[in-house]
Amino acid sequence: MFEMPKPDRPVDEPREVRIKRLAMRSMRRGIKEMDLILSAYATKHLDKMSDAGLTLYDDLLDENDHDLYQWVTEQKQPDPAYSDLIKDIQTHVAQQ
Repeated sequence: MFEMPKPDRPVDEPREVRIKRLAMRSMRRGIKEMDLILSAYATKHLDKMSDAGLTLYDDLLDENDHDLYQWVTEQKQPDPAYSDLIKDIQTHVAQQ
């Protein structure tokens, strides 16, 4: 199976720049539903995340949008590495 290469991430990226980059990646997804879900989540949560949380979110953004959508909508179980983050996104969606 062909796997898309993961984007290079700047090594010494300032936190503010990192948050802006992640917010932009949250808005520019492959499917509109994920644009809406992730951009709203990013706007509310990225500033409060720890550096480890931002790294996990960055990794999540490398996942296929169709998989992400199925995880968030509980059509499929998420990758265990993202379970807590997906639950947090689901909670955010439910509060909208």
